Amino acid sequence: MNMSMNQDIRVRFAPSPTGPLHMGGVRTALYNYLLARKKGGKFILRIEDTDQNRFVPGAEEYILESFRWCGIEFDEGVHVGGPFGPYRQSERKELYKQYADQLIQSGHAYYAFDTADELDELRKHYESEKKTFTYNAESRGQLKNSLVISEDEVKTWLDTGKPYVIRFKMPASEEVNMQDLIRGEVVVNTRALDDKILFKSDGMPTYHLANVVDDHLMEISHVIRGEEWLPSMPLHIMLYRAFGWNEPAFAHLPLLLKPDGKGKLSKRDGDRLGFPVFPLEWTDPQTGETTRGYREDGYFPEAFVNMLALLGWNPGDEREVFEMESMAEAFSLERVGKSGARFDPDKARWFNHQYMVLKANEELTRAFMPVLQQKGLMVDSEYVQQVVGLVKERADFVHELWDQSSFFFVAPDGYDEKAVKKRWKPDSYDQMMELKELLVKTEPFTAGHTEEMVKQWIEEKEYGMGAVMNAFRLLIVGALQGPHLFDIIALIGQEETLMRIQTGLHELGRKE
Repeated sequence: MNMSMNQDIRVRFAPSPTGPLHMGGVRTALYNYLLARKKGGKFILRIEDTDQNRFVPGAEEYILESFRWCGIEFDEGVHVGGPFGPYRQSERKELYKQYADQLIQSGHAYYAFDTADELDELRKHYESEKKTFTYNAESRGQLKNSLVISEDEVKTWLDTGKPYVIRFKMPASEEVNMQDLIRGEVVVNTRALDDKILFKSDGMPTYHLANVVDDHLMEISHVIRGEEWLPSMPLHIMLYRAFGWNEPAFAHLPLLLKPDGKGKLSKRDGDRLGFPVFPLEWTDPQTGETTRGYREDGYFPEAFVNMLALLGWNPGDEREVFEMESMAEAFSLERVGKSGARFDPDKARWFNHQYMVLKANEELTRAFMPVLQQKGLMVDSEYVQQVVGLVKERADFVHELWDQSSFFFVAPDGYDEKAVKKRWKPDSYDQMMELKELLVKTEPFTAGHTEEMVKQWIEEKEYGMGAVMNAFRLLIVGALQGPHLFDIIALIGQEETLMRIQTGLHELGRKE
């Protein structure tokens, strides 16, 4: 199936509520969302909870909250409804039996009555002969299923409630030709495939049947999912063909790789190297263990999403910073790479920094105010806005703003020892005394006027500009850091500036 502008694009993200959402899952959802936005299509959230044994309380709410934080919106789904509902598989379970029965009637599936214990015994027997047991075209003729057992016996077993599964009858040897929008042509011989279980006697379908039936009934046009589903693609295509349905276009996304080696990025890598792999913090309801999230680590959702988008997709130009709208305009599956994308935590920080600089000072101030309040500082928000404007380029996160700006709010309570040793010269004391006298008389005390007066004085006295400015910065800030010094003193004001010079002169004294 080719993508065309007149085709209704309907894509879905279908997570299982078995725990927190990995950032790889967020990226899969994002690519689906971007394609839908670009083509004016619909994006659906379906919860695949057929495996009740693995259900984790709170996981579905976590998934929804993650997407809310990321700004990824759904047109249909568990929380918004829509014309193709219900969107939770456990609420659709009445649907699937008829489709399993249809496959039995058309000869594409069969009943299997082998017990788990019997199959375990077989596996052990095969292993003892250094072989691997597979339930497939080669072995099914010797097993307990409706391809071997008489029709009457099958009926009796079903009527008496004997446990069964329904398996797909994979052809013995047939080439399956498939198209993947990212990988091109994929060819698999059915000899390499087993007879997967589609339906269990407890009335629940397996992932494979439910997934294909739901995608068909929800009119999904493109199945965009992670590379780990590539081995399932032949079975899913065979199911579409067995039902006589048009198959959707498939696209299997490359894996997210560890920063420091080969292999899929995991929570363990994050724990080991000190970065989150989940969008939000997650507390395991069974163990109580908490795992960090991008939101709680101080990332802006836009930066997180922007970083994820470029892990595997390349817009084809030099741009790296994209708002969601321009990302959707530029997005195409053709520009998604085949090979895995290595995650770089430093690049993630870099993205957050870009958004830090782009954000309005008002917005950053709102985020920074609670930090100041925690420190017992009641400061006017307009003053904070001016401070934020001066220091935001020096920080990657809002929580780093304090380290870059504390001296705007409190006078230094000590002086950097290394800086004092290096920059507090024998003549610094006298020069700072003179500077204090000059600043007492400087009016207006604006950054521009003060800078002009101080530079003029330095030139007249033929002092070294660096020597004076370093000593001056030490007295005001306590260290050799911070933005333009005249911007700092203009903001803290004349009285505070003179007080800090006086305190510093007293603390540091004359250097012999």
